[in-house]
Amino acid sequence: MSNFEIPLSVPELKGNEWKYVKECLDTNWVSSAGKYVDKFEEVVADYAGADYAVATVNGTAALHISLLVAGVETNDEVITPSLTFVAPANAVRYVDAWPTFMDADQYYQLEVGKMVDFLENECEWKNGELINSHTGRKISAILPVDVMGHPVDMDPINEIAEKYNLTVIEDATEALGAEYKGRKVGTLGDIGVYSFNGNKLITTGGGGMIVTDNHEWAEKARYLTTQAKDDPLEYIHKEIGYNYRLTNIQAAMGVAQMEQLDGFVEKKRENAKRYTEELTEIEGITPPKEAPWAQSTYWLYTVLLNKDNYGMDSRELMDKMRENGIQVRPFWHPIHSLEPFEGTYPHEINSAEKFYEKSLSLPSSVGLTTDELEIVTKWLV
Repeated sequence: MSNFEIPLSVPELKGNEWKYVKECLDTNWVSSAGKYVDKFEEVVADYAGADYAVATVNGTAALHISLLVAGVETNDEVITPSLTFVAPANAVRYVDAWPTFMDADQYYQLEVGKMVDFLENECEWKNGELINSHTGRKISAILPVDVMGHPVDMDPINEIAEKYNLTVIEDATEALGAEYKGRKVGTLGDIGVYSFNGNKLITTGGGGMIVTDNHEWAEKARYLTTQAKDDPLEYIHKEIGYNYRLTNIQAAMGVAQMEQLDGFVEKKRENAKRYTEELTEIEGITPPKEAPWAQSTYWLYTVLLNKDNYGMDSRELMDKMRENGIQVRPFWHPIHSLEPFEGTYPHEINSAEKFYEKSLSLPSSVGLTTDELEIVTKWLV
């Protein structure tokens, strides 16, 4: 738990969490076997509108397995945004492939226009494969991220992916509950991923989920996440597997959290509306924008500061607020410029770096009270 008086984002555990976890403890079903793992998968798949769901130990594991079942191979390239948490880029490297980084648009999402221009004009179609002309490597997938709870503009992504036979792996780890043109995020590509980390909209303490309509991929994911057991009695394994299965205790929490999800989304959107009303008139502060085709969950309500108009930059304001018990933070450092990703190809990245320099994410817990929100905004005036 955060030591800040007003933390950035903490869980809201006021439903049946204790009841369901106690049942696991009382019955000794505490590990990766148990009814709540299956139940959690069913509930998430039904909510998302997916045919299949596979629970994993965390969102990064779900990304890793999704890349494997989608057939991403050594030295392939995967299109992904630079302005996001490092997990998707790390997962691409786990499979010995290379992230190819794209810029951010006005909604902090992958800049689809620049990406399409890159694929159309700076890549070559050779022998049924799309080759990055700058690196000579094959592009095999697009991995967009629904950053900060706002969906990516997925229709043009799917259109260009179909044209060049690219798999779309939607990273919805920050955006469960968000919608794109009336459709739930996570199910907008070929395969999708959610996260249930402690700071997410709903939590299992850790945990992730793969969702897809592809039966073969779902079965492969289930196989790989349970150590690739071909004969569990005789311990026969024909492939390298992973100990990525979610525990029954965590899944029990997840079932209880899913029962409250709609209310959580409503509360987050109400708080975002209040923030925007309070901050719109403050010179030098730009509230986050919501696209007309989007319903964001505002996972972390993130503003941009213009020092010339506001009088201090984002880091100066961050230090002041943190010193006074209010936990705020900037965007993640753009991944393309981090040392582990030397040798990757970043395509015309400008906005992502500016967003990183100017951003500040404000306290965004589901349980954020009206009084707490007013305290936060008073420090911004």
